[in-house]
Amino acid sequence: MLGLLLAAGMPVCAQVRYATGQDVVPVFEGWERNADGSFNMVFGYMNRNYEEELEIPVGGDNKLEPGATDQGQPTHFYRRRQEFVFKVKVPKDWGQKDLVWTLTSRGKTEKAYASLLPTSELGNLVYQENRSGPSDLTYPEEPNQPPSIEMVGSAQRTVKLGEPLALTVLVTDDGHPKASPRRPNAGSGAGGVALGVGRENPVTQAIVRLEPGVRLGVTWVLYRGEPGTVTFDPMHVAVVDGKATTQVRFTKPGSYGLRGYADDGVLLTPVDVRVVVEAASVVP
Repeated sequence: MLGLLLAAGMPVCAQVRYATGQDVVPVFEGWERNADGSFNMVFGYMNRNYEEELEIPVGGDNKLEPGATDQGQPTHFYRRRQEFVFKVKVPKDWGQKDLVWTLTSRGKTEKAYASLLPTSELGNLVYQENRSGPSDLTYPEEPNQPPSIEMVGSAQRTVKLGEPLALTVLVTDDGHPKASPRRPNAGSGAGGVALGVGRENPVTQAIVRLEPGVRLGVTWVLYRGEPGTVTFDPMHVAVVDGKATTQVRFTKPGSYGLRGYADDGVLLTPVDVRVVVEAASVVP
């Protein structure tokens, strides 16, 4: 009885969920081999906020080293855990060096160290396990190549504030992975199984994902932002007859980097568009 009383009187420790005010942590996801002998270092991040999205411009607060400060990293950070966001190609003679991504936000500096450790090599099974793709995990793994994506029209666009911008891409895929009848979709949780109330995992937090019932799709994100917000209608687009189209609107003039990810449920291929938004014409 005494033990029950003591247990009842102990404080309950629960994880604090912060809507805003927290920093962003860079994450090294692993590395890939390229056919030419070079390697890709793959990065993601963890925005500790449950609601707030942050902007961290390239520079002292958002840099990769050694090499150029700007190596294609994002400056706009969506909430929570975002995996496999970008890749940095390093030469085949990279050796045992570290590629370091440093982010400073909310007064904190965080670093991700990328190296060619054998245990960090990425393969299709790793992507499928983390992204909860539509097929079953099998060994040997199902053959799968990443989808291809190509912009229709220029990758440099100019639009007046208030005017919608249509973006169309051409997407092709090898038809893998094959959907398993035991996995209804990958949109609701790990393995397509609905999650418990209030629970989140990287699949449910991910911005880049397929909508339920979609086999091949494109997700558009604000990759490099400021000074305004960007709205995609829709953000997640199913590929139909090899095409996917979305409409984009901007709230302020400026220069924006948009990224579209072709997604087969496991592997991703990005395409980038730079958009200059000009002030609306003043009618005299």
